[in-house]
Amino acid sequence: MNQSNWLASLAESATPDLDECIEQLGQQISWLNLLKDTPQDPEWHGEGNVHIHTNMVLAELYKLFKDRASHLTGWRRQALILAVILHDIAKPVRTKTAEIKGVERVISPQHEAIGRSYLAFKLMGLDLSFPVIWTVLNLVGEHNKPKLLMIKNQLQHHFWKLARQADMELLYWLEVADMSGRICPDLQQQLLYLDEYRLFSEEYQVWKQPLDIHTILAPHIDGLSAIEQNYVYAQAITGMESGRLSMAEEVIAMTYQHRKNHPHLVVMSGPSGSGKSSWIEVNYPDYILISLDELRTKINGKRNIQKNKGQIIQAAKEQLKVALRSKQGVIWDATNLRSDFRSIICGLGRDYHALVSLIVFLLPEEQLFRQNKQREFDVPESVLHKQLESYQFPMLNEAHQFQVIGNKGKTLFKSGYYDAVKFN
Repeated sequence: MNQSNWLASLAESATPDLDECIEQLGQQISWLNLLKDTPQDPEWHGEGNVHIHTNMVLAELYKLFKDRASHLTGWRRQALILAVILHDIAKPVRTKTAEIKGVERVISPQHEAIGRSYLAFKLMGLDLSFPVIWTVLNLVGEHNKPKLLMIKNQLQHHFWKLARQADMELLYWLEVADMSGRICPDLQQQLLYLDEYRLFSEEYQVWKQPLDIHTILAPHIDGLSAIEQNYVYAQAITGMESGRLSMAEEVIAMTYQHRKNHPHLVVMSGPSGSGKSSWIEVNYPDYILISLDELRTKINGKRNIQKNKGQIIQAAKEQLKVALRSKQGVIWDATNLRSDFRSIICGLGRDYHALVSLIVFLLPEEQLFRQNKQREFDVPESVLHKQLESYQFPMLNEAHQFQVIGNKGKTLFKSGYYDAVKFN
């Protein structure tokens, strides 16, 4: 069976074991081939290595499909199977030993987030719809959260934040299978945490979908201009998810001073060759453009010379502050592959009461390398490889608005826009 047909079968009734999954996906997602060589802590994973564990989790998921989760069909079934296959994909590169309370443990810190970042461009190369890709990425990246929400006794705004990033119900089924597919002394306690997580998700109205702030705000802002609506809506989401607001309606008074006249900061994020410059020309031709490439050319003589980084960043920040003070539309054009880089720029925008939009470019890896070669100012392939290796997948709450752009500038996903649907 070819890969496209195999992937499609996951949406129907297929129940492949892990070896079959690796046979189908191991060439593109090479870390799958390392699972057998990746140990786990013997107390919390008495079953053995990551390959054994993942295969057990798949078996538990298939049991759920026959019983409690039989309602999961089509693309959601497909996404959940792929998430199980890939949920511990980064353990091979993150696993190490560490002494904890006098006992040597096997740990895999941050394997969830690193796994999501590793998969982002690889999944784009598979024959999958974008809703499936987005769902899988966030199930992998957030699969530790249901248990942590309960252990840390988190408040409702943490549930609201998670529910916009990931499918809360699919997270539940993933983690029920994950916990059941292991040998550990606290299995019943772990499953109890998950049942509590489900109860709280239902109570906070995010079990089947994110908190519906749009419906809450509509009676209050439908008479405003589109610019005002987007500003109020985006600020409401941010306020609710951060815990600064307990009711979405509170944002009406909070945004009164700035909603009619505020700067708009657009922050680009994507590897070289992903199409950022072309997208800017089409979508924001009149915005002030702050380009680190252009500043490198001005200061260093050539755009590919990386010296004087501090001077270039400082000059770019000064340009940004001038535009924000003038309440203009401004674009920060750089790769912005790391979350700490993005945080600094988005934080500046918030300081000036700007509406901050993060534009994320996702394309298949092969296409990135092909498009890079076709650019007037291409980067060496080694540089592009390093960009992909250092990539940190952007999160929705990094900015007020979040947009994913795919091939030929097509919008694949939007969040934080008052008049936008979730997927296109």
